[in-house]
Amino acid sequence: PEPCAVFHCCGCWTVLGDSLQLCAPEEPRLGFLACFITSDVIWEDSLLIGLEEPLLGCAYNALSCRSCGLSVGFILHSAASDMAHLRGLFCFFKDRILCYLLENQMVIEASKVDFPAVTLKK
Repeated sequence: PEPCAVFHCCGCWTVLGDSLQLCAPEEPRLGFLACFITSDVIWEDSLLIGLEEPLLGCAYNALSCRSCGLSVGFILHSAASDMAHLRGLFCFFKDRILCYLLENQMVIEASKVDFPAVTLKK
């Protein structure tokens, strides 16, 4: 997919994933990406319940950067029907990651990048 990017933690620049591993359509209104992750992302064992949007009422595990501990996303376990397609996927908050764009060798906030729609079937 274009643009090809490597996802880095905003706190310490650890590589967390890349755009070739995107596995669900981007959620622009919610501000996160679903993709496969590197071993530098860890998750809490205990389930949390979202008390604010976009995770209000959802059960999830928090994801954090192994290097600096920054909370970078979540794994959704239960949600309303509009987010059901994200259950079990690793989701990064776009405002917690940076993108290194391979084509032009530029670093940009992930919240400023629009990624193409993908599906689990691709």
